[in-house]
Amino acid sequence: MTKVSIRPCHAFEYMVEQSGGYITVGFTRKDLYNKLDQQRRTTPFESDSEGALSYMSALAAKDPHFYCRFSVDDEDRLINIFWRDGNSYVDYMCWGDVLVFDSTYNTNVYGRPLVLFVGSNNHRGSILFGVGILGDETTDTYTWLLSTFLDSMKGKKPTAVITDRAESMHIAIGRVMPEARHRLCSWHLSRNAHTNLNSKDAEKAFNGCMNKFQTVQHFEEMWEVMLQEFELRNHFWTTWMYGR
Repeated sequence: MTKVSIRPCHAFEYMVEQSGGYITVGFTRKDLYNKLDQQRRTTPFESDSEGALSYMSALAAKDPHFYCRFSVDDEDRLINIFWRDGNSYVDYMCWGDVLVFDSTYNTNVYGRPLVLFVGSNNHRGSILFGVGILGDETTDTYTWLLSTFLDSMKGKKPTAVITDRAESMHIAIGRVMPEARHRLCSWHLSRNAHTNLNSKDAEKAFNGCMNKFQTVQHFEEMWEVMLQEFELRNHFWTTWMYGR
């Protein structure tokens, strides 16, 4: 049922109805969730790994510039995988000066971090440079991913990298791309401002400091006004953000 996007709670109620009641179904809702969690941790990614690698091989046979690399653990199980096609390579050679490096978690059936390498072309359209699925979000894993990405792009490094605020990602960028300017994504910053500031007016002031075209002096003046007006001078999050 989960393979066709039926939620576990609905699947449980269906099985209860089919069995004649909660007593006769033979397990609890918690048992079902525990079983599904166990399967997520062990079965799907491992069972699909062979098929995924076969699919990558088929793509490589059609595209001479296709690139795929993966790593395994001590038991020879697939842990991390990265791939990009020939079009992504050409796009990166043309528009790879700015690299957006974003990871989303639990957005796939495996519950693993999905990392997208994205840029923007001359029409301001989003273009995909590469994709990775990771076993975790540690600094070493991100270091492997970034090194693999650069290897796929013949060593060409971006001038600037835009990410969320994950510290492990920040450290990995410093290791692999020390010359690149690292900046935080404005979308993530706005979302974090909404979470950490208890005032819509304060959020608006913060976004104004971030988005308005201005000199350094103008920014400092706007930031100081925001701190005073909303009593944020000793606020942990704004202090931390200013230091970034």
